[in-house]
Amino acid sequence: MTHALLGLELAYWQQTIIRVLAGVTAILLLTGGVVYLYLFKFVSFMQSRLGPMEAGPYGSLQLLAEVGKWLQKEDVFTENSDRFIFGLAPAIVLASTFLMFVVIPAGPNAVIADLGTGIYYVLAMSSLSVLGILIAGWASANKYALMGALRAGGQLIAYELPLVLAVIGVVIAAGSLNLQDIVAAQSEGEIFGWGGIGNPYVLTQFVAFGIFMIAVQAELAQTPFDMPVAESELVAGYMVEYTGIRFLVYFISEFATAVGFAAVASTLFLGGWALPASWGISDGAMHVIGPIVIATKAVLLVGVVFWTRFSFPRFREDQLQRLAWKFLIPIALANILVTAVLKVAF
Repeated sequence: MTHALLGLELAYWQQTIIRVLAGVTAILLLTGGVVYLYLFKFVSFMQSRLGPMEAGPYGSLQLLAEVGKWLQKEDVFTENSDRFIFGLAPAIVLASTFLMFVVIPAGPNAVIADLGTGIYYVLAMSSLSVLGILIAGWASANKYALMGALRAGGQLIAYELPLVLAVIGVVIAAGSLNLQDIVAAQSEGEIFGWGGIGNPYVLTQFVAFGIFMIAVQAELAQTPFDMPVAESELVAGYMVEYTGIRFLVYFISEFATAVGFAAVASTLFLGGWALPASWGISDGAMHVIGPIVIATKAVLLVGVVFWTRFSFPRFREDQLQRLAWKFLIPIALANILVTAVLKVAF
């Protein structure tokens, strides 16, 4: 019997393919759900309207209709654009988005690659998108696109710093760069000797959590940080010359990245897929419950992003840079100092 079970064990490459396919499916389903829930319905209710209602029950198939429409549109290249680079830019942005999810755990074993430096990997992959944006602006041979790309480059570089600095406080508290270890530290932790809710770092690292979410809003170029795609000034910024499936790739990347950052924030500050260890739920049960837990947390945090997007006016460029360099970065550094002192003292 033992030999028979060993014979059924999948090879490493087979396990990897299954995990990748499951991960891509989960990402697309979550992204589609977020688009329907927030972009089509939540925003409509905020503006006292129903939103799309024709495609499917309550407009539930509207996203599929939108995708079908964009796939039928002509794929246009401008006369002076660099065709190869122009076409490559959306692929770079999409790849950086999907690579973020490689190390985000959704259960005890539900992770594509459990890296010892997982959070470092996530931050590195998320920063690749700025290359795709800069390439898109330059290759479009359009001044509006180039201006949008340059704005995006300055913005994303500025807000990468507070994003990384906010994460350092969590790394110090958990004592690890591994995302599974960070989840375990919150699940098994205690607050003043009480472990009823574990020790979610949103309670002890609330300053870092606030900085992280503000930086995420800027990294996504969402209002009030939407200078790179400002319709009133730049038509659509670095995406202005993109049509058809290439524009659709940017659209999907934007929302998938929002889900990715929300999943990272859930892992770092809200306990990730795990429930408090004191509740006594077995690992076997968490294989099923874990993905539901982190998906729920991520969707709720994406809701915060979109609530902010449709509630605030746009910053000026100088206000945006001042917020990053004069406020968020000094506060993040102070949080690191306080966290390190408390870690050594207690």
